[in-house]
Amino acid sequence: MTFSDGVIRLEIPGEKYFKQYEEYREEFLASGDSMDGTGPLRRCDTGEKWLEEVNKYRDRETVPEGKVVATQFIGVRESDGRIVGMVQVRHYLNEYLKKYAGHIGYSVRPTERRKGFAKRMLALSLKFCRTIGIKKVMVSCLEENEASRRTIVSNGGVFVRREFEPDEKKYLEIYNIDLG
Repeated sequence: MTFSDGVIRLEIPGEKYFKQYEEYREEFLASGDSMDGTGPLRRCDTGEKWLEEVNKYRDRETVPEGKVVATQFIGVRESDGRIVGMVQVRHYLNEYLKKYAGHIGYSVRPTERRKGFAKRMLALSLKFCRTIGIKKVMVSCLEENEASRRTIVSNGGVFVRREFEPDEKKYLEIYNIDLG
């Protein structure tokens, strides 16, 4: 399953990108940024392990305890095949996701930011949400993340509330995007 806008495509992760998954992870670890939308990438030191773990999220029978069924996408630049971002779409929400994180988590690798990839990936993710029947998408961002806020609003996000996330000890802004 692939969604493309001609500049970037969202595709289901596969074996051909093992090395790029590791490079993506290393870039985030070096920068100290959070790896939103990457599933278990932070704790997986090889591309093979990450792909194995990500695939568990695709089925109710294998999804890790406390998690929800989710589809993982990689954002691949059409011109050179480089992974520039990652997106995780959660098919439904548990209590934590309802309060803090929402249906979609995404990130753009630090060296590829400010090029419009987040906006494009979120737009393509919303197309996928429609295919699985999600009518109202919840998305959140850190209160201080102006770029993410603009990305969400440019894709139809409407501010709902501000929420303190105790594990991160930070405030999040919660948005809804109506797909109805």
